[in-house]
Amino acid sequence: MPPSADEFVLAGGTLQVRRRLVQGGFFVLFVLAPVFDLFRLDLDLGHFIFFGMDWTLGLDALIAGEIMPLEAGGNIVLRGFLPIAGIVGGVIWVSFKYGRLYCGWLCPHFSVVETLNRLTRRAIGKHSVWDKDVLPMQDKGAEAIPRHPGWWVVLLPLALAFAFIWATVLLTYLLPPMEIYNNLWHGTLTRNQALFIGVGTGLFLIEFTLARHLFCRFGCAAGLFQSLAWMANRKALVVSFDRNLSSACQDCTSACDNACPMRLKPRTIKRHMFSCTQCASCISACRDAQADGPHGVPLQWQSGIPALDKSDREQVRRNAPARRIIPLMEA
Repeated sequence: MPPSADEFVLAGGTLQVRRRLVQGGFFVLFVLAPVFDLFRLDLDLGHFIFFGMDWTLGLDALIAGEIMPLEAGGNIVLRGFLPIAGIVGGVIWVSFKYGRLYCGWLCPHFSVVETLNRLTRRAIGKHSVWDKDVLPMQDKGAEAIPRHPGWWVVLLPLALAFAFIWATVLLTYLLPPMEIYNNLWHGTLTRNQALFIGVGTGLFLIEFTLARHLFCRFGCAAGLFQSLAWMANRKALVVSFDRNLSSACQDCTSACDNACPMRLKPRTIKRHMFSCTQCASCISACRDAQADGPHGVPLQWQSGIPALDKSDREQVRRNAPARRIIPLMEA
C-alpha cells in the first residue's frame, strides 16, 4: 500500500528511494522465486510448483482410478477455481482502490523501464528516442542532469544484460532452474533452451531500447486490466492537482511532466491519466520544486471525496461559465 497523503511530509526524493528499494527487493524475488520453488510451472512435470509443493488438480489420480469423480471435482474447485478467483479478486480490489500500484511499486519490468529512462535522459536528454522535446538539464528543485552521448556505452550493454536476465529467468519458470543455470555455466544448453534465451533476449532488447513505456501503456494486459478497474472507481487513489495553487506552476519547468516515466501530464483529468502507475514521481518532483515556495504543493495523492475533482473536472468545466479565471494545466 502506498503512503497516505499525510506521509508526504517526507521529501520527494526520500519517497522515491523507498519505492526503488521496494522495486529492487521484488526484482530479486522475481529472479529467485523459481530457484527456491516458491512459484513456477514445470513443463517437465506438467504442473505448478508452489512453495515447494506440487500443485495439481488431481486428474491423474482420477484417470488411474485412485479417487472418485466427486473428489476430483472438489480438487478442481479447491486447487483450481478458488485460487484463481482469489488472485483475480485481489487484483481487482487493489486496482479498484489504488490503480496500477503493482506497476509503479513492484513490477520488475517497470523497474527496468525507469532505470533505462534515466540513462537515456543522460545520453540524449530525453526518456526515449521517440520523444519530441529535449528535457531541461535541470528541473526546478532537482539536481542537474548533464547530457553526454558517452552514456550510450553504459545504456546499451545494460539493456542487453536486462534482456538476457529476463529471458533466462522466464525460462526458469518453465524448466528446472538449476538445470538451466548449470547448462549456461558449462555452455551445454539444449537447442530449445538456447533458442528460447536467444530469441527472448533479442525481443526484450528491442523492447527495452525502443518501446519501453509504449509497451507499458499499450501492450501490457496486466496494466490494462488494472487501469480499467481503477477508472471504474471515481474515488480511487489518484494524483490530484489543486487548481487553487496553479500559480505555483508559473515559475516551474514542468518538473512533474518531465518526471513521469509514462509521459503523462499529471495536472490533467483522470481519463487522460489512464495508464498512471501511481509511482508518484510527479508528486516527488513537484514537492522538490516547491520546497521553498510560498504557494504550497499543487500535486498530491488523494482518494475518496477529494479525488472526485480529478475524475469529474471535465464535467465541472462543461457546466462552468465560459469565463475561466484560473487556467487549467491540461496540455
